[in-house]
Amino acid sequence: MQLYNTLSAEERAELIDQAGKQRLTLSFYAYAKIEDPKKFRDNLFIQWNQLDALGRTYVAKEGINAQMSVPAENFEAFRETLETYEFMRGIRLNVALEHDDHSFLKLTVKVRNKIVADGLNDETFDVTNIGVHLKAKEFNHILEDPNTIVVDFRNHYESEIGHFKGAITPDVETFRESLPIINKQLKDFKEDKNLVMYCTGGIRCEKASAYFKHQGFKNVFQLEGGIINYAKQIKEENLESKFIGKNFVFDHRLGERITQDIVSQCHQCGKPCDNHTNCVNDGCHLLFIQCDDCKAIMENCCSSECLEITNLPLVEQVKLRRGKQVGNRVFRKGKSDKLLFKHSGELSDKSLAVAQTRAKGELSAAKPKDIRQKIKVKKVLLGKVEHYYVKAQVGLFIIENNELKVGDTILITGPTTGTEELVLEKMLVNGNENTLATIGDKVTFEVPFRVRLSDKLFKILE
Repeated sequence: MQLYNTLSAEERAELIDQAGKQRLTLSFYAYAKIEDPKKFRDNLFIQWNQLDALGRTYVAKEGINAQMSVPAENFEAFRETLETYEFMRGIRLNVALEHDDHSFLKLTVKVRNKIVADGLNDETFDVTNIGVHLKAKEFNHILEDPNTIVVDFRNHYESEIGHFKGAITPDVETFRESLPIINKQLKDFKEDKNLVMYCTGGIRCEKASAYFKHQGFKNVFQLEGGIINYAKQIKEENLESKFIGKNFVFDHRLGERITQDIVSQCHQCGKPCDNHTNCVNDGCHLLFIQCDDCKAIMENCCSSECLEITNLPLVEQVKLRRGKQVGNRVFRKGKSDKLLFKHSGELSDKSLAVAQTRAKGELSAAKPKDIRQKIKVKKVLLGKVEHYYVKAQVGLFIIENNELKVGDTILITGPTTGTEELVLEKMLVNGNENTLATIGDKVTFEVPFRVRLSDKLFKILE
């Protein structure tokens, strides 16, 4: 019974391309009492894995929060897996406006204490006493009311590339930070103002609206289904968009365009731009806005220091990272003194430029360059990791296919390890030094980074 991923992101991307079938990107959430989150989690994984559903899902005793990529042909079957649970019957699935077959490349379902880290003690207030849900047309109408205060409950790196006009955009890195800040900032408006809130898909507002009603705010409203659902409704109903710019999303796309307005700048040169990227240096992974020109010059790096590091031999890079919290373990959300044109907090509603209109399908095809560049590398699977000797920094591999020679360029890939490349300079074959290994051989050689049992060994072909 498979309960975890067995393929790397690159292998999954290759299979998706080979299948050539459309995939839908969607999100949903539901608050409910789940007695056994672990059992619930395992059941979901088994069913979704059979449907080739990918994505990131958090399950807790308080409910479920999911962002998914599902084959279009399996959409209804996927919905049926949800509706077997009473609390998800008729659940709203927020389907993205733009679809990218590579939006998610793994299926991850994790059990957490909460489905959103809000820092609240749910026992101290009624979490079901939520604000009034507003559809797009109603939301637009209430924004015209001079007694309305609209608040963005997303983080600074989300609101920077797009937000509702006139919204308060807290300069925070986490949802939990925004709650006390807004409560203090609006403490004098609890009786006579409309507190109108929004977020990406609605889940943060679901808890925030109940919290602010508990804090004494009389007129609390929230955008139903968040920006994702709002964008869908304004398109279907031909409404004016009060949202300007892009909606940040938590998949490989990192953004979904709502209007053609560009309201942010490249953090490196200041040119109008709203495309996020992660610094390619594995010791950094800073999230920041980078235009195509800077991407080419800086090779996807956030600074000259990171650029220098990425051009060092892999062994040297690993030495620099040793003993430090790096990469995905420290997701730095766009705050660095290296980013000269970073803006957060009070944001302008002024459009700096207009995004170029692309032909249908071109936008999504242009986004996931990194993965598609990786899968262009011609490689052959050799085998898998059998063991890793931490102190000696030596990996043991079993050759299951083809042959391995000293001098070959190899790739080691895995869900946690990522993709690492090195040239094989020396190896032991079945305990003896040799230059050739064939099917069935046990091979050991020095690996300057930790590998795991789920990792696979490839040889790059010329």
